[in-house]
Amino acid sequence: MDSFVEVEPSNTTTNNNNITSSSSTSSSRYENQKRRDWNTFGQYLKNHRPPLSLSRCSGAHVLEFLRYLDQFGKTKIHTLICPFYGLPNPPAPCPCPLRQAWGSLDALIGRLRAAYEENGGNPEMNPFGTRAVRLYLREVRDLQSKARGVSYEKKKRKRPSQPSPPPLQSG
Repeated sequence: MDSFVEVEPSNTTTNNNNITSSSSTSSSRYENQKRRDWNTFGQYLKNHRPPLSLSRCSGAHVLEFLRYLDQFGKTKIHTLICPFYGLPNPPAPCPCPLRQAWGSLDALIGRLRAAYEENGGNPEMNPFGTRAVRLYLREVRDLQSKARGVSYEKKKRKRPSQPSPPPLQSG
């Protein structure tokens, strides 16, 4: 796979209300990150051999992209044979690979899933929401939680509190 450089969108024109044609000048961090992620994925498709159009992109291509991103990861994921496997804070360095953290991949897929639909993609055909992608993320989460000794337990939803009954009045 060829490497690629993230490309920012070409110059956008500004109208009198100081709003660019792509988004407002006060875009949130999330919106900016989503735009960068979308551009990065677009660059990935362009550099794919053979080049891929978005309409021909499938969940398998998304998985290929996620595996490609692993080489830029910063999270140490211990292998089964590592003496620090399962330890959250290893006492010494080891040769285990650096990978993308599950939380980063999960957030990335969420942003790309939203960007796909915002850029005209059919929600029913969204490659970022396929079963294969969901299973891959679950597998990465489970593997990393075991390898790093970190549990990713589902956050329990708070139940709406019931109003307490009025105190009983005596006599």
